[in-house]
Amino acid sequence: MTHRTIRTAALLPGTALAALAVALPTPAFAQDQAPAGLEQSTDEAPIIVTARRRSESLVEVPLSVTAISGDSLNQQGALDITEIAESVPNVTFEVSRGTNSTLTTFIRGVGQQDPVAGFENGVGLYVDDVFYNRPQAAVLDIFNVERIEVLRGPQGTLYGRNTIGGAIKFVTRRLADSPTGEARFNVGNYGHLDGIASVALPIADTGLYVGGAAALLTRGGYGENLNFNGFDNYNKDVFAARGTIEYAPNPDIFLRITGDYTDDRSHPRQGHRLIPGLLSGAPVLDNVFDTRAGLEMPRQHVEAQGISGTAEFQVTDNIRLRNILSWREDEGTTPIDFDSLPAADLDVPAIYTNEQFSEEFQIVYDDDRLAGILGFYYLDANATTDFDVILGTTGALIGLPGLTAKTFGNVETETWSVFGDLTFDITEQWSVSAGGRFTHDERMSRVLRETYLFGPTDQFGGRGALKIATTSDFDGSATFEEFTPRASLSFRPTPDHNIYASYSRGFKGGGFDPRGQTTAAPDLDGDGDIDQDDVYEFMAFDPETVDSYEIGYRGSLANGAINLALAGFYADYTDIQIPGSVGFDSNGDGTNDTFIGITSNAGAATIWGLEFEGQARLGRDLMAGGDRLGFNWAAGYINADYDEFIDNFGIDVADQRVFQNTPEWTLSGSLDYSLPAFGGDLNFLTTVSYRSETHQFEVPSPLDQPGYALWDASVVWTSGPRTTITGSSGCTPRI
Repeated sequence: MTHRTIRTAALLPGTALAALAVALPTPAFAQDQAPAGLEQSTDEAPIIVTARRRSESLVEVPLSVTAISGDSLNQQGALDITEIAESVPNVTFEVSRGTNSTLTTFIRGVGQQDPVAGFENGVGLYVDDVFYNRPQAAVLDIFNVERIEVLRGPQGTLYGRNTIGGAIKFVTRRLADSPTGEARFNVGNYGHLDGIASVALPIADTGLYVGGAAALLTRGGYGENLNFNGFDNYNKDVFAARGTIEYAPNPDIFLRITGDYTDDRSHPRQGHRLIPGLLSGAPVLDNVFDTRAGLEMPRQHVEAQGISGTAEFQVTDNIRLRNILSWREDEGTTPIDFDSLPAADLDVPAIYTNEQFSEEFQIVYDDDRLAGILGFYYLDANATTDFDVILGTTGALIGLPGLTAKTFGNVETETWSVFGDLTFDITEQWSVSAGGRFTHDERMSRVLRETYLFGPTDQFGGRGALKIATTSDFDGSATFEEFTPRASLSFRPTPDHNIYASYSRGFKGGGFDPRGQTTAAPDLDGDGDIDQDDVYEFMAFDPETVDSYEIGYRGSLANGAINLALAGFYADYTDIQIPGSVGFDSNGDGTNDTFIGITSNAGAATIWGLEFEGQARLGRDLMAGGDRLGFNWAAGYINADYDEFIDNFGIDVADQRVFQNTPEWTLSGSLDYSLPAFGGDLNFLTTVSYRSETHQFEVPSPLDQPGYALWDASVVWTSGPRTTITGSSGCTPRI
C-alpha cells in the first residue's frame, strides 16, 4: 500500500483567471518583478535576496541558493511549496505519507525521516524569518509571496535555528504605499476552484499601513473512497488568511505585526494497495486514486495559527538592529489506514498538537569593507503525538480481540544559541567570511504506551476498550551542546563573476524515541539486570553532525543576458539518526503482536554531488515593446552512500541500505517567450522536469517511486501591472 504525494491536477487551457486588479495598481519593486532562476538581465533590476540577512544580488552570495519570485510562481500556476522542488536541484519537498499538510523536506540527502514528535527538522522552514519548529501544517500554499529562497547545505551562523541540511525562506510581500486591491481565481478540472484576494491601505501620511490576504482553495478528489459513499480521495478544502500592520514613518524605522490562520478540512489522504487482501482477497483497484480504507475517526482536520512581530531600527549608517518575536500553534487530527481495507487492522487514528514561542535578536553591520551579523535565538516548543495502532484482524488471529497499542509522546524543547558571521573584503577582488554558532538544546520527553483489548480507545471513538498492560512509562531529559563553525573564501575577478570555496558544520540534537517500548529494553550494560540506565539508553539517541565542503561559481555573461551558477559539494555525515518500527512479541508466544519504535545512530555516510543552474534572456526589454525569449535550466547529481549502517542485531548492512527521498538526478528546463499582443504582453511558458528513482525508506521496496518526468505549459496575458489571465495545461495527477 502506498501513501504518496499527489500533485495537483493541471489547469485546463483558458480556464484560469488570475490577478484581476480591483483598485489602484501596485508599485513595482525589483523583488516583485524577478523571474524564477538566477538573476535578470541588465535591462531589468536584479533579483535581490537576503540569504545572508542583508540585501544582495545572487552573484554576490557565496552560497548555494536558488531564488524564485512570487510573480513567476503565479505565472507557472504553482499552488503550494512542494512544487518548487521541480526546478531546484537536489531537493525533495513533498506531502508526508497519509497526510494533507505535513511537509517532508530533504536537501542533499539530509532531512527529517519521521514527522512525529521527538524528531527534529533537518531542513529549516522560515516564513518572514520565523522558524517553523514542526512539519505539521507546513505545506504552505503560495499566495501573497514576494519570493522563496532555498539554501542548500548546513545553516546556523546566519539563521535563528540551526539546521543540518538547509533552509527554505518564504518571504511575503510588504504592503504597498498606495491603496491596492487584488483578486485572483483559478479554475480547473477535478472541480478545482480557488479564490484569492488581498488589500493594502495606507493610513493618511502617518507611515502606518494595514493589509490582509485570504484564500479559499478547493478541489474535488482524484479518486473515491469506495467504503464511504461520497468521500473523495485526494481532494482539497483549505481556507487561509493573513493580516498585517506595518509602520514605517521614515527609512530608519520599520515595524510589522502579522497574524495568520489556516483551516484545512480536506478528506483523509488514503492509499492504494499494490497487492490483494491477504485474508479478504480484496482485489487491487483499477484506479490508483481510489481506496477502500475503512478508518474515518477522527475526522481529518488541521488548524494552525500564529502571530509575529518584527522591529528594525537603523541606529547608525552602519548598524541596524532587528528583533523577531513569534508565537505559533497547530492541531491536526488524521485517520491513517495503512492497509487501505475496511477491516480494522493497521489503522492509526492520530492527533498532533504543537506550540512554539521564539525570540531572535540581531545586530547587523555593513560598511564599505566589513559586513556581518551577531545574533541570539531562543525557542520554547512543545510537540505531542497521540495515536492508536489498531490491530483488529491480527489480534483476532491470536485470540486478542480488538488488540490496540496506544502511544502518547510529548516532547518539550528549550533551546538557545548565539551565532555570528562576518565578511571582510580583503581587496576589491578577494573576500573572506567566517562564522560560528554555539547551540544549547534541552529535550524533555514523556512516552506512555498501553495495550488494550476491544479497541480503539475512547479517545478515538471506541467504547469499553480494556487496558491489559502498560508497556512504556518513561520520563527523560537530555542536554546537547555544540559549536559549529563556517568559513568561505571568495574571488571576484570582475564584478560579474564570483568563485568561492566554503566549509560548514551542521548539527541536529538528539532525543528519545516517542514510540519506544521500555519493557523491550535489553541488558545493554551487561550487568545481568535491566535497570533504568538500560531503559534510558534504549530510548535515547544521540545528535548527528555533517561536515560540508563546497566550491562554486556564480557569473553573469553577455551584459547580463546569461547567468550561471555551478557548485560541487562533499559531505561527511556521521551518527545519522535512523527511526523505525519493528514487530515485537510482547508475551513471548512466538507471534509479534505489536510494534515498537527503535531509533539509533546507526549510520555514517559520504555524500557528494554537483549542481548547475542557468538562465538566458534574449531580445529587447518588454517594457520597450519587443519580443523576448528566456530559458532556465537546472541539473543536480548526488551520490549518497552509507559507509556504515548497524542494524538491530549489531550487523553492518551498509551495502543493503539506500538514502530515502534522495533521487540521484534532478533535472529541469523552462522556456518563456513573450511578445506584445492585444494591448498587453503575451507569455508562452513550458517546463519539463525529471527526477530519477526515489526510495521511500532505507530498504528498497515496491513502494519506491520510479523515475518520472513532468511537462507543464501555460499561456499568460498581462495588461497593466496587476491584470493577467492565465491558461495552463500539464500532467495528470500522480502518486
